[in-house]
Amino acid sequence: MSTSITDLDRLVSAAAKAAPVWRAASADDRARWLRAAADALDAHADELVAIADEETRLGETRLRGEVARTTGQLRLFASVVEEGSYLEITIDDADGAATPPRPELRRMLTGVGPVAVFSASNFPFAFSVAGGDTASALAAGNPVVVKAHSGHPRLSERTAEIVAAALEAAGAPAGSLGLVEGREAGNALVQHPSIQAAGFTGSLGGGRALFDLATGREDPIPFYGELGSVNPVVLTPAAVERRGEALAQGLVASFTLGVGQFCTKPGVVFVPAGSGFDELLARLVPGASGGPLLTDRITAAFPSGLAHLEADPSVSVVAGSAEQAEGTAQPVVLRTDAAAVADRPETLLEECFGPVTLLVEYADDAALQRALDAVPGSLTATLHAEDDDAVDDVLEVLQRKAGRVLFAGWPTGVAVTWSQQHGGPWPATTSLHTSVGATAIRRFLRPIVFQDAPQRLLPPVLRDDALRSLPHRRNGILTLP
Repeated sequence: MSTSITDLDRLVSAAAKAAPVWRAASADDRARWLRAAADALDAHADELVAIADEETRLGETRLRGEVARTTGQLRLFASVVEEGSYLEITIDDADGAATPPRPELRRMLTGVGPVAVFSASNFPFAFSVAGGDTASALAAGNPVVVKAHSGHPRLSERTAEIVAAALEAAGAPAGSLGLVEGREAGNALVQHPSIQAAGFTGSLGGGRALFDLATGREDPIPFYGELGSVNPVVLTPAAVERRGEALAQGLVASFTLGVGQFCTKPGVVFVPAGSGFDELLARLVPGASGGPLLTDRITAAFPSGLAHLEADPSVSVVAGSAEQAEGTAQPVVLRTDAAAVADRPETLLEECFGPVTLLVEYADDAALQRALDAVPGSLTATLHAEDDDAVDDVLEVLQRKAGRVLFAGWPTGVAVTWSQQHGGPWPATTSLHTSVGATAIRRFLRPIVFQDAPQRLLPPVLRDDALRSLPHRRNGILTLP
């Protein structure tokens, strides 16, 4: 099913009509609307989880946890709106004695206008209709039109109905949340003149095509895409020697979590040659479970991804098999060497969706550095080292390659917090911003300055009486309420 251009235009026009109401809404109202959406999703969790389980194969336990994460995100952004620092209020008082004379300037961030959000396949709640992109866009003061993912159409439709009704019942304007379906509608959505920004989570090919449409408009708009990530992991010789068994267990649990369908799956692991780490994995992987992936199409594509990697002459199988039974995806560990990665990164470092990871054996620090230099931008990078390891050079590379650097544990699992960064250099994302956590709101805001404006014509948050309760900077001095 695909939304017609006529219906799409109607939905976007309704969002454009609602935009000034959202932009002008008080922090109390906006926070109340977000919490109403969260409460409605919690109230309908049984119904929504049942639909999601039928459409995504992710299982009730995982899906219930994802509903909780989704409603938690909405409530986090309600608190972000109430706290107020996201506005970045900055004031310079007039100074006639300055050279040149300085006018009064009052600066803040404000909503950009209607936002398009493209749902992801692998998180049918947390990165979908009411997920992080939608929550942060609404919190910024923008109505949202969501393009549903084809992998869970009934869930998308029902979620949109519940959230839209909850927003309106709480006092938000009609048009606050709309839903369109189909590839053509998605292309038209990102090109609609009333859409002012877009958020996307999905494949590199699909995201790049939409990115080009967004930036190729007569009036280009920002496109915040999360596209693909191999999430490199580096194990030092000392770490493998002292903690090899535990590291192997952690890696297997991480790359098979959710049948390898997390965007933070550790897809490339650099290990010292001759360390025996591959043998540890060979013993552990047969005990790890696989299963069908999100859709039949994605499941059927998994063997092709494995075959593409295994076709390289440097690659061998450590555990599992590239020959997969029909309708399932079972864990696989492949092995190559650092020289091959440095020579052919376009083949060996291509993301493969599903439960597979690639071991890259390195003989020395120089070989490791050459291979790491070839790694594309990623959401995460992980370093497992001992206290006496000299890893400054490795760490410098990992910082350039990723938005989040881990020193313990594994990258699967993204905390929804004020400090989170879920974004990295291309092709992980198309911008420097995070799509998870409080500062995800920054994507859907733009700066505006009012010069010598009368108090009565200023936005309420910039007036003197409001500043007493809001974080702001005045004449260079930070003031907290």
